[in-house]
Amino acid sequence: MLPVFVVVLGCGSETIPSQAETPKIDAIESIDSQSVEMMISVTQETRQLYQRYCAQCHGVKGKGDGINALYLVVPPRDHTKSDYLETRTDQQLFNAIKLGGLAVGRAPCMPAWEHTFEDKIIHTLVNYIRELCNCKTL
Repeated sequence: MLPVFVVVLGCGSETIPSQAETPKIDAIESIDSQSVEMMISVTQETRQLYQRYCAQCHGVKGKGDGINALYLVVPPRDHTKSDYLETRTDQQLFNAIKLGGLAVGRAPCMPAWEHTFEDKIIHTLVNYIRELCNCKTL
């Protein structure tokens, strides 16, 4: 008799317990509220955070082809395609990352990262997405 493996995948709006327990990452030291409006430099640390937290769905190069992409009901956004991303403001991207897809009328599989990342880190991730798509902001 051969062993049977069952894979259970879910996609909902509930917070994953391990995600909620993850301590917030505060990699950028001091930044005032006016600086948030300006471009925040994308650092190597930003790229590493993207690889650790985003690449599983969005892919190593941001093409929406991450290891989990095949198992999601809604395909992850391709961050290299400027045609869609140029229609979104930085604030819209920020809200999607911070609050999750469902909160902004998008894919319910996109988790909310507000309990993991400080706002300034989310701003650097938005800037990294702009770098991946080589696109302008509204």
